[in-house]
Amino acid sequence: MKATGIVRRIDDLGRVVIPKEIRRTMRIREGDPLEIYTDTNGEVIFKKYSPIGELGPYTKQYVEVLNRSTGLPAIICDRDHIIAVSGIPKKDVLEKRISPMVESYMEKRQNYISSESRDEFTACEGAERSVAVLCPIIGSGDVMGAVMVLKNGSDSAPDQTEIKLVQVAAGFLGKQMEE
Repeated sequence: MKATGIVRRIDDLGRVVIPKEIRRTMRIREGDPLEIYTDTNGEVIFKKYSPIGELGPYTKQYVEVLNRSTGLPAIICDRDHIIAVSGIPKKDVLEKRISPMVESYMEKRQNYISSESRDEFTACEGAERSVAVLCPIIGSGDVMGAVMVLKNGSDSAPDQTEIKLVQVAAGFLGKQMEE
């Protein structure tokens, strides 16, 4: 844990303001859920809460099935990091921060399907393959993350089956978040 040197007081309603610089650095947006931890030394720790992270077993199984069904590497991310991967070495992408383009598509609640006329981007920094299909995971009206399949080296556009499988995966995980 790193000290920032910033001190804030708790107001009469028990609130504390997280400074703008820290919110920007940690990508904490208005309305983001934070989990509160305490330890025996009297420390209070705020951690960004990832609802998709709570579905750990589902996400790991789903990326494996998606990878086997499409033959393409599959990734599931929350709003900040890659949380499940299959078809490429996990050390290359797991728990890495998502790329600004992935974040942009999620914020816009927009699907992405690669084509010759669109700019390519990767799922995260250091990833070698570009995204073929991306579909945001939306549960209870909120964007929770995204499901992606990556290109498999060839420049061919994804087919309708691959696109539909990614959409179904995102829809299923979004529904799980509502329950």
